Amino acid sequence: MPRVKPRDGVYQRPDRPGFWGSWIDASGRRRRRKLNAATLQAARALLNAEKARADEIKTKGYSAPVADSFCSVLDRYLRYQKPRLSHRSYERTRGIAEAHLRPALGQLRIGDIRRTDIQDYVTKRAGEVSPGTTIKEANVLKHLLGLAVEWDLIPFNPAAKIKTPRTPAGRVRYLGPGELRTLIDACPDWLRPIVVLAAFTGMRRGEIIGLRWMHVDLQGGRLMLAQTKNGEGRVIHLNGYARQAVLSQWNENVRPTDRVFHLADDWTPDNVSKGLVAAAGRAGIADFHFHDLRHQAATMLRLQGADIHTVAQVLGHKDLRMAMRYQHLSPEYLGAAMNRLDSVFLEPEKLAARSESGNEETPGNQNSLVTRESPRKRGNEAEGVQLVDLVGSAIGDRTRTLRLERAAC
Repeated sequence: MPRVKPRDGVYQRPDRPGFWGSWIDASGRRRRRKLNAATLQAARALLNAEKARADEIKTKGYSAPVADSFCSVLDRYLRYQKPRLSHRSYERTRGIAEAHLRPALGQLRIGDIRRTDIQDYVTKRAGEVSPGTTIKEANVLKHLLGLAVEWDLIPFNPAAKIKTPRTPAGRVRYLGPGELRTLIDACPDWLRPIVVLAAFTGMRRGEIIGLRWMHVDLQGGRLMLAQTKNGEGRVIHLNGYARQAVLSQWNENVRPTDRVFHLADDWTPDNVSKGLVAAAGRAGIADFHFHDLRHQAATMLRLQGADIHTVAQVLGHKDLRMAMRYQHLSPEYLGAAMNRLDSVFLEPEKLAARSESGNEETPGNQNSLVTRESPRKRGNEAEGVQLVDLVGSAIGDRTRTLRLERAAC
């Protein structure tokens, strides 16, 4: 017998003890929550109180502000996020909360925060930092206040419709094959395999520095990253150059937990970026940074005919819009795709013959769509309207007529 979803009322779950309540809150969303009650009568009383509170909010249009301060809710938010984020993501979120949100809104109660307060904060930060940083801070604040709604601290999210700066167009800087070879040759011996691996796989600097031999499958020609920047794992397939870069670091004494590129005392991840900039300067290449090697890999893939979905999968982009910046790098493939539309009205063998000869259809050809004869030469028969018959075309069995209306001069 199918299980019936509980509606308004008190119910019990077969997998957990206690009483649960289901009701519609003030925003129109169905809420289901365990009720802190030992008896059925107490559970019904708590549920009726929740319904009464929702009715009051809908009647007044707002709920009375709670006594919780923004700082106390911020601490609760950080405790909530810590087990749900990677260490790096949590540290960035905590840095935003402690360095910016707490000083700006810490003196307010959570129920006293208005949309104007948040918009003023976003406007102020937009004049101090980059648009990407401003958007990240605004998203943390939106998430915090959204959870405050779920925790029944505020009736609605005042940051839901805040206008943030527009995301700037992504930077795409890449080198030609000759320039890339010159840059690699200009790198010192310790940096050269790192640059080769980044240029031919699109891996981030942190992914390369953190790569360990347990992640390397030389027999299968791939690297298996357990966790990347977006929080998910990714498989990196190695071509010949990338494989050589990894093999150059191998010796018989390596252990599975050792880093592929060992961090010695004389260089750090920051030195990797500085070393590449220095090598680019020696090669006469300006405005080229380590992260541009990621764009280099995506660009070479596109120019070799890889579609945008493949590029997004190789780079580890969860959102396809991140890879759309490389869409324009292969215009010849777009032109070839548009030329395939010629086959709508031409038989395949005739289309192939026309492509091989490179000649256009003659005016008298029955497959020509637009006649070259001027409508004025037809006299009153085609006054203002030209009719072109498509008989026996590949569209179908029916005869269709295109009405091409001529604009009045």
